[in-house]
Amino acid sequence: MDSKELLFFLDACRRGDAADVTKMCQLFPELINVGDNKGFTPLIIATYNDQAEIVEILLQAGADSNIGDRNGNTALMGAIFKGYDAIAHKLLDAGADPNVQNGQCATALTFAATFHRNQLAQRLLQAGADKSIADKFGKTPLDHARVQDNEALVYILEAT
Repeated sequence: MDSKELLFFLDACRRGDAADVTKMCQLFPELINVGDNKGFTPLIIATYNDQAEIVEILLQAGADSNIGDRNGNTALMGAIFKGYDAIAHKLLDAGADPNVQNGQCATALTFAATFHRNQLAQRLLQAGADKSIADKFGKTPLDHARVQDNEALVYILEAT
């Protein structure tokens, strides 16, 4: 669905326009969890563009943090990929599931291991991330940490 309302809503999320996002949440609540032709929801767009205030507005308006784009990547995965710690924490605090798997069966913890987001990995583990979930290639987050020579995270994952 690429209605003009949705496109305006997504653009407001991208730009960080709190007034327009708030108005769109009120006028078109049915669009809060709708994605564009790539599956990018307002929450995913706000996350990818480091718009923490917009993420908060959307979560308060009922945005589902576990919806993935067409590849299955969630806002939490995007925040970890980009290294947006504050947004990742907001998403987890709002109930984002750290064990959602994308189209490659990777989880947020896989992203943290791959991109050396060790503090976020610890937060994910505290939030219930399952370190035994393997991606479609059979690799766990520990395997990804080893491939990336991320010794600190290897230690954390082996110790938990």
